[in-house]
Amino acid sequence: MPRKFRKRERLQFGVIPYRLPEGGAPEILLITTRETRRWMVPRGWLIKKLGPLGTGMREAFEEAGVVGEGGPPVGSFRYLKRLRSGQAQAVRVELFAMEVAEQVDDWPERAERIREWYPHGRAAELVEEPELQEILAVFPKTLASGAD
Repeated sequence: MPRKFRKRERLQFGVIPYRLPEGGAPEILLITTRETRRWMVPRGWLIKKLGPLGTGMREAFEEAGVVGEGGPPVGSFRYLKRLRSGQAQAVRVELFAMEVAEQVDDWPERAERIREWYPHGRAAELVEEPELQEILAVFPKTLASGAD
């Protein structure tokens, strides 16, 4: 009988793409997932030659069409990823801050995702994962504390 859930947790790396409006709190760029259309941050499996931060930055370009300056780690969260086989995979995502320098109109996954900028509090409300909600809710404090 096939398993419905893979117990071994796998690791992904991602970024929280942000911009700093003049005189305002950081805005966060969220993207939709391809299958379930949930709001999420860019993330993916490790690309060994790029390392953890480079992987997150590559995913930000492929999934959201943004490039920028990579920053320090800002936390991690867990979620269940639905695999093509139908199984659920436990995943932990290590996140880095990424200040967006450029947003392009044409990127690899443009036809598969929606991207939107939100104030950090609204971004925290829109994502489903409780640990990611917490990271986004305190993101301005994280940046101010020298994590950027």
